[in-house]
Amino acid sequence: MKKFWLVTSFLFVLHVQAETNPVYLTMADIGVIKTSLSEDAPAKKWAELTEQQRSVLTPLSAEWDTLRPWQREKMLDIAADYPKMDSKKQKRLQNRLNAWSRMTPYERENARKRFQNFHSLSAEDQQTLRNKWAEHQKLPEQEREKMRKQSGEVYYDPELD
Repeated sequence: MKKFWLVTSFLFVLHVQAETNPVYLTMADIGVIKTSLSEDAPAKKWAELTEQQRSVLTPLSAEWDTLRPWQREKMLDIAADYPKMDSKKQKRLQNRLNAWSRMTPYERENARKRFQNFHSLSAEDQQTLRNKWAEHQKLPEQEREKMRKQSGEVYYDPELD
């Protein structure tokens, strides 16, 4: 059972990674430090954002002014790419932003670690985890809920939003 939860600990990332286009970021990407951001870059306050940026980033409005500059910059990059996304990807992004905004700092840190762990795996191991995730998704919701309860651990699945 522990091995199963090791596999499903990547729940948050795996279904997101089904598409390999790097333009569409996963929520775990939020925690990855953007190295191209200059130290001098002023962090835009919520009130300084354009209407389009605020519209896309609404789920983060309450905490925007407390985000680190690199986090704000990453979110602004996502907002800039938003109009280029099809409606399905836009909806998925909005769901993820909503889910991310409701996560505790502890849950966010775990999501970041799972993301980093996943990307440190070989391509074969990543594909194995994707396949296991697909199998897990085929299970009835009652069975998945039973497995979550048996593990005694809390896993955040944005698909349930």
